[in-house]
Amino acid sequence: MFRMLGSHATTALRRAGMPTDTGNTRAASSTISRSSLGYLIFCAIAFTSCPAQSFAQTAQSSGATTQTTEKSPSPPAGAASASPAEQSARENFLKRLWRAYRDDWKGSASSGPEPARRGFPSPVTNPPFPFADWPYGGSPVIGAPWTQSGPLMEALWSGPHGDWWKNTKIQIYGWLNFGFNGSTSDKSFHGNKYGNFPTAYDEVPNAVEPDQEVLYIERQPDTVQTDHFDWGFRLTNLYGLDYRFTTAKGIFSNQLLGKNLEYGYDPVMAYVDLYWGQVAEGMNIRIGRYISLPDIEAQLAPNNYTYSHSILYTFDAYTQSGINITTRLSDHWMIQTGLSAGNDVAPWVGEPNAKPTFNGCIAYTWQEGRDNHYACLNSLNSGRYAYNNLQSVYYTWYHKISKNWHTDTEAWYMWEDRVPNLNNPAAKSLLINGANGAYCNNITELTCFAPETAVVNYFEKQFSTKNYLTFRNEFFDDMKGQRTGTKTRYSEHLIGWGHWIGTTVLLRPELRFERSYDRPAYDLGTKKNQLTLAGDVIYFF
Repeated sequence: MFRMLGSHATTALRRAGMPTDTGNTRAASSTISRSSLGYLIFCAIAFTSCPAQSFAQTAQSSGATTQTTEKSPSPPAGAASASPAEQSARENFLKRLWRAYRDDWKGSASSGPEPARRGFPSPVTNPPFPFADWPYGGSPVIGAPWTQSGPLMEALWSGPHGDWWKNTKIQIYGWLNFGFNGSTSDKSFHGNKYGNFPTAYDEVPNAVEPDQEVLYIERQPDTVQTDHFDWGFRLTNLYGLDYRFTTAKGIFSNQLLGKNLEYGYDPVMAYVDLYWGQVAEGMNIRIGRYISLPDIEAQLAPNNYTYSHSILYTFDAYTQSGINITTRLSDHWMIQTGLSAGNDVAPWVGEPNAKPTFNGCIAYTWQEGRDNHYACLNSLNSGRYAYNNLQSVYYTWYHKISKNWHTDTEAWYMWEDRVPNLNNPAAKSLLINGANGAYCNNITELTCFAPETAVVNYFEKQFSTKNYLTFRNEFFDDMKGQRTGTKTRYSEHLIGWGHWIGTTVLLRPELRFERSYDRPAYDLGTKKNQLTLAGDVIYFF
């Protein structure tokens, strides 16, 4: 399962191309060519994978040349021919990679026996859906096997060093993700071309964009077993437009907070997992930068039903840097506790933006896995205004209705205190770069309490292992305009389709309508309604 895949909605105006402090920052484009990005990633992977094989092939060719002056001995009678695995190992890397894709698209890729797992059976299937088990953050799914197997690893496993890769249990994989949209919004003003905002991540209207080009290096612990220690790690590298939403202050953040580049790089996840199978029914400790725990959606494209994100997800916390402990107590119960430096901020940034922040979650699963209730206190500290210093409580309910239908519902309430009043000029000096102020009720207030609440529902229909349909409806109330930059209520309604080609190409077209009820929020604050026809393609390697 990719749970890899938030929000920096405190950088919401910055993402939308609008500075939150002096107003002098202008949007700029990355100097890296969009069209060459996928080629560069592919070449880098091929280069790192081919040298040993190319050397061996050169040596074999050289040996064959020196032997042409001698008569080649005939093979002994009855000698066995090379096995398919041996023949594959002798092929060059690119040929093995192409065969992995070809077999996947033809449906002829080998599939071994069903891997062992603990607990209830998976409630849904992946593909077509982005997960097989109801998702939670801060840990691999304890009791579920790691079944990740991309074309790149298939090519490496079938090569001359395949056993080494299998023994290390390290995998390298990722995807190229490009999207498009046609929108009723079309304005651009002083370098701000993010007219679809607060829609995400397709915030540039009527455009084709390199959303996220991602490379993973990962090892997962074996959490099916309950009798010994195991370990894992993950390093996730992302380049593209979507870095504008994943950036954490203090981690290459000058690209966004200083230069406001359209495209950038972000190491979205960098952590180690320490798993003890002997504790309860399995305990995992994650240390590093990881995705915040709750949410139906995630930053990384394959972890989502649809191309675009709900407004609810766009403006909550994305990543945290710290330590999180996940303990499976039984097939029914799981608890999580953690301590981080806050939301979307590195520990070394220091006060007031980085500060000790507690999180805790509890999950209850019943009806043989068909229902899951997941409640989280995702972040709790002093709650005073700082960079994305959200205080938040979440509740998520996953429910399998029948073999082909399921629904997911999520609600949260968030707040910050002592937020500078944008209606009062005297409060301007209190603003922090990248952290939005609030439209307080009283113009004389210097600061105020800024809450927001939201609820979203997904309704999913599976037609086959290749096709599914999504219905999404949500309500979002930005009571003081501190998250989206506009003090208004929103609703959003979407219908989307997901179609797989093999298990390595995913197409996701969608039609989305949204409205801001109290003030115009779309098309750079000139429209209350927005309609978008959008979609993306994810090409896995």
